[in-house]
Amino acid sequence: MANTVSRAMHDTGLAAWFGGTLANAVSLNPAAAEAGDASSAGRVANAGWDRWTPVNAGAIGIHLIGAVGQLVGNRSRVAAQEGVGAMTVTKTALTAAALGATAYSRVLGKKVSQHRDVPVESGTTPASSTPDDVATAQKQLAMLQWL
Repeated sequence: MANTVSRAMHDTGLAAWFGGTLANAVSLNPAAAEAGDASSAGRVANAGWDRWTPVNAGAIGIHLIGAVGQLVGNRSRVAAQEGVGAMTVTKTALTAAALGATAYSRVLGKKVSQHRDVPVESGTTPASSTPDDVATAQKQLAMLQWL
C-alpha cells in the first residue's frame, strides 16, 4: 500500500509540475498578448504565474515526498539489482537540475512580477518600453520555460 501511495504521489506531483508549467508556457504567455495593451499584457501574465507558483510548489513537494517514498520502499532493489542504482542516480540528477531551473525561473519571475503592470508583448517577450532589467529576465525566462 505504501508503495502505491508513494508512486501515486511521485507521478501525480511530477505530472502537475511539468504539465502546469508547460500549459503556462504554451498558453498563458502568448495569451497575455491578447490583453489589449502592453501594460495589461504584463499584468495578466504576472497574475497567472503568481497564481501558479503555490500550486507548483505543492506539486514539487508531493513529487519529492513520493520520490523519497519510492527510494525507501525500493532500497534493496536499488542496492542489488543491476542498473537500478545507476538509473536512480540519473533520475536524481535530472530532478535536481529541474529543481534548479524551476528555482531560477522563480527568481526571474519575481523580478518581472514586482513590476505588476510592466509593458510587455507577451509573458516572455519584452516590449520596446520594458525596463532593461525586466527585459533581460524575460529573455532568460523565454529559454527556461522549455527546460
